[in-house]
Amino acid sequence: MLHDSIKNYLSKSLRQTRLVDLLIQVIHKIGTRAENKVEKELLDDFKRVRGKAKVLFRLAEAAIDKPDGAVKDVLYPVVSLDTLKDLVKEFKASGPAYKKVFHTAIRGSYGNHYRRMLQPILDALEFKSNNTLHRPVIEALTFLKKQRDSQQKYFSVDDIPVNGLIQSSWRSILIEKDKKGKERSNRISYELCVLQALRERLRSKEICVVGARRYQNPDNDLPQDFNAKRADYYAALNLPEVPDTFIDKLKNEMLVTLSAFNESFPKNKKVKLRPSGKNRIILTPLDPQPEPINLDRLKAELFKRWHATSLLDVLKETDLRVGFTESFHSAGSREVLDKDTLQRRLLLCLYGLGTNTGLKRLFPVENGISYRELLYVRQRFMQKNALREAIAKVVNATFAIRQSNIWGEGSTACASDAKKFGAWDQNLMTEWHIVVS
Repeated sequence: MLHDSIKNYLSKSLRQTRLVDLLIQVIHKIGTRAENKVEKELLDDFKRVRGKAKVLFRLAEAAIDKPDGAVKDVLYPVVSLDTLKDLVKEFKASGPAYKKVFHTAIRGSYGNHYRRMLQPILDALEFKSNNTLHRPVIEALTFLKKQRDSQQKYFSVDDIPVNGLIQSSWRSILIEKDKKGKERSNRISYELCVLQALRERLRSKEICVVGARRYQNPDNDLPQDFNAKRADYYAALNLPEVPDTFIDKLKNEMLVTLSAFNESFPKNKKVKLRPSGKNRIILTPLDPQPEPINLDRLKAELFKRWHATSLLDVLKETDLRVGFTESFHSAGSREVLDKDTLQRRLLLCLYGLGTNTGLKRLFPVENGISYRELLYVRQRFMQKNALREAIAKVVNATFAIRQSNIWGEGSTACASDAKKFGAWDQNLMTEWHIVVS
């Protein structure tokens, strides 16, 4: 019974942690997608003017020499009209106009799509904070939850927390005045500010989530007797109790390291600098490090048990255990190939396409299978829906056979092409992530 209760607690904690991870990712994606969209729209109108200081100096010099002259006669001969237009476009693209366009894009993206996704996630999580400085975020979340069924489009600034949520640089855009002169904020805009503030506090654990182990109260990360045995814990970690001592030591280490890097940099043949271009720092690839001893032993043991096992044999064994080739059916009205022949050709087609070998270099002539026969199976049987169903069977079988006492209860796996795929319990969103080492 105790083991089951611990297992249920860990499973619930994992689900809560996954939900918080998903919340942070979605909030981040709202801003990045809107930013990429705005940059793409303004790219055609944006042209960076080089040497702006020189251009402005020439304009000022010409205006001082002939203060009573006409603009067309005095300034245009010094700086062309096209250059001045580019200067105006650059200022608009990087100044307040850019903020307005970006705000419009992020509001549309959130209001039309992400808002429906985030509301159930927020309802499933309980946020808390021990620091009074971050209480406005908790109060704003509570206020928005109470106003969930309201059709109100604007909130009065007097009714909502503003300090710590709306940045001063965005205040002129997010807060407007009504006909009576009172300040108000658009509902969608305010929700976005609250979500972005929540994301930053969650990442720094200034706001914790009840039940999520990774985002739990930071006070719980410390031992219960930390205050009584503070000196003993610092001694075990070999850290000073005074923060200034630790900071000074870290600064000295960084200073020594950076000084050594600065002195050895001109003599380093593996690093080069370009005067211009996109990649101005060139690093020569380092020599590969020797493999760890345990990794060599693991490879030797695997080769001793399953030596010279080809990928095609692994694919065939997987089909014998899972039966994923049963997901492929003919696009025509009937099938004339027997089951064994079709299974064999499907495995060869999947192997050729999955390894980028191709069908022409794959078919074994000695076994009586031609390229045309493989091409026929490829065109008639390998449809997109069938591939998805076959992949789902293999993934589900992988999760089912995995030993949780060794690999844990996590629902994340790594594909053979070094990409990580996650399977969330609620299936709110699935993504592919490139693994960066």
